[in-house]
Amino acid sequence: MSTNPSSTGERLIRAATSAQERERRYSARKRVNTVALALALAAMAFGVFWLIWILWETVRLGFAGMTWATISEMTPPPNEAGGLLNAMWGSLLMVLLATCVGTPVGIMAGIYLAEYDPKGWLGNSTRFVNDILLSAPSIVIGLFVYAVVVARYKQFSGLAGAIALALIVIPVVIRTTENMLLLVPAAQREAAYALGAPKWKVVGSITLRAARAGVVTGVLLAVARIAGETAPLLFTALNNQFFTSNMGEPMASLPVVIFKFAMSPYENWQQLAWAGVFIITLAVLGLNILARVFTRSKL
Repeated sequence: MSTNPSSTGERLIRAATSAQERERRYSARKRVNTVALALALAAMAFGVFWLIWILWETVRLGFAGMTWATISEMTPPPNEAGGLLNAMWGSLLMVLLATCVGTPVGIMAGIYLAEYDPKGWLGNSTRFVNDILLSAPSIVIGLFVYAVVVARYKQFSGLAGAIALALIVIPVVIRTTENMLLLVPAAQREAAYALGAPKWKVVGSITLRAARAGVVTGVLLAVARIAGETAPLLFTALNNQFFTSNMGEPMASLPVVIFKFAMSPYENWQQLAWAGVFIITLAVLGLNILARVFTRSKL
């Protein structure tokens, strides 16, 4: 059986052309991959550069203002010694109250969306409203609480500030709780139903327990978010130069004091503002570390 030399040559030519085409495509893909990788690394380096610069300035200027007086004395008049005790105490009270109010509401709403009405009209409407609240600027929430609470009762108060912060906590906790519950395998629910467990027992003992690390992480991240909010407190809690635990009157907070002192021309106030920034940064860093720990224990 003879082989046609012309057909053999054509096959060799086509094979060589195909190999060249594959090599060309591979080279093009490699160039695109190199460019994309370089752009990604450049974007990462750009972001990390500013982050490191901000952290360095915060530590450099904030740590210099950390003295015993900073955490043991109240905010001072201009050009006098003092500290941030009343501001730290006010922030702690309002954040704690906002978390205690917003966390149960957010968790219960997240359970309803994930377990009881995942595709109903009420669940979809709730998700839509929650997404709006989640993306709404905090100053809008502050103005809303001002109009509903402060203007009606004609009194700035720590309670109004806590309400504004709770409205920021709720959508974050709702979204996190719903997402974490949806990650629980359906087989766990079905096994519990097969044993005769009621719906509320399955939710409380199976799905919520399985997702507890993610839910706690969402709560901690919500607390970290409200710890540095300034705009809502300017319209609700305002400020107070003195130490107070009365939630019915104006109350100092670290973000508002930082805002006020950082814009002042007085050196001691500016130093205290940087010290307040350093304290909030440490608090938020600690909360994020706790969130990572809970997530790692889940894995």
